Amino acid sequence: MNNFNIAILGCGTVGSGVAKILLDMKSELSIRANHTIELKKIVDLFPKKSAAPYNLPISLFCGGGKDLSPEEAEKYINEIIQDRDIHLVVETIGGTSDFVLNTILSTLKAKKHVVTANKAILAERGQPIFQTAKENNVCLGFEASVCGAMPIIKIIRESFNGDQVKEISGIMNGTSNYILSKMQEECLSFDTALKLAQEAGYAEADPTLDISGGDAGHKLAILIKLAYGADIDYKDLLKEGIRNIDQEDINLASEMGCTIKLICYAKKTNDKIYAAVKPMMVKNDNFLSKVNSAINCVEVNNKYSGKHFFVGKGAGSLETASAIVSDIVFTAKYDGKISNLPETVKCELVDSDHFEFPFNITFTTEDFPGITGLVATAIGEQKINIDTVSHNRHNKENAVFSVITMPCTMGQVKKAIHEIKKRAPSILLDDPKVIPILY
Repeated sequence: MNNFNIAILGCGTVGSGVAKILLDMKSELSIRANHTIELKKIVDLFPKKSAAPYNLPISLFCGGGKDLSPEEAEKYINEIIQDRDIHLVVETIGGTSDFVLNTILSTLKAKKHVVTANKAILAERGQPIFQTAKENNVCLGFEASVCGAMPIIKIIRESFNGDQVKEISGIMNGTSNYILSKMQEECLSFDTALKLAQEAGYAEADPTLDISGGDAGHKLAILIKLAYGADIDYKDLLKEGIRNIDQEDINLASEMGCTIKLICYAKKTNDKIYAAVKPMMVKNDNFLSKVNSAINCVEVNNKYSGKHFFVGKGAGSLETASAIVSDIVFTAKYDGKISNLPETVKCELVDSDHFEFPFNITFTTEDFPGITGLVATAIGEQKINIDTVSHNRHNKENAVFSVITMPCTMGQVKKAIHEIKKRAPSILLDDPKVIPILY
């Protein structure tokens, strides 16, 4: 068998996992790929530290195992790009910097395949990367960029080629799911649940990207590209995180037969894309409501084959690394004979005001006679049908109650809230909290 030689750029949590699997499974992987899979070089600023978790051979690291300056690392990376004996480069440096972007582009232009787990750069700066891979007839593997070990990329890209994806909804951030699960199961506050997530290693010291919906947004943008061929601007994608979810919301959802989840949602109607990352009240007969802890789950609803659910670990060193290695084997086996993406289709990302869902609208007001009727009247004037109005849940001298609507648009809800504020400016003690309901 011919050799298929690999270099890894960045040997942190994921990169070291890739190296371990390539070394441990060399014989099996080579049989599967019909090429001898050979890990030749690793570039990392701190080789000894990176080698330690899995006892990687220090001889694989450029520079003989000594710590590298950024300039030295860049020199070795350029040498790898120019090395004709390297067939595929694994990018696990991470981030969206010009350096990482240019490294990927230069590698592709040198006719080398690239495999990456870097969802951020694909979502925010992916267009030139995909285009360059196509122009140079090389493969771009990115299975690990969405939901780690779960093969959702290959499923949408290949398995559903004979169908049409109508709708995607899913839990694509394990950190947020862990926090919300803890809040529900143990009646914890958001801050306490976040601290537990950090102690368990699910949340970073700075968890902003996870709890803000940014990380999930990166994944959703990539799936939209795959499912619909749409190049949406990541900055325009609505991303609302879980920071404002409290125990009151959790309890209300439970009363309604729902569970709150951070949901990635997308559907295409004609040439319009409806997409958002938002906390939603998921009905308990929806499988997504039962996915807890740091597990990911994606539901794909197809025109012909109906609904499919895919569940698995979305992060972790070896879990994510296994998806990268899968792309390596796939690329070696089919060596440039696969297309990377569907042709780009012109689509409009619709403003979230046009999204149509049932909504739960929670009001915190002074305990004022007639406030429920005032609220219901204003909502009805926007041609919104009301499903139910909850009982008042008194909080000291304040009243907290919810209105559950039939399907309507967010724009209608906003107009109703504006009218309520205009009619009773001193009675609303806070902005009403609006959460979509997912059946």
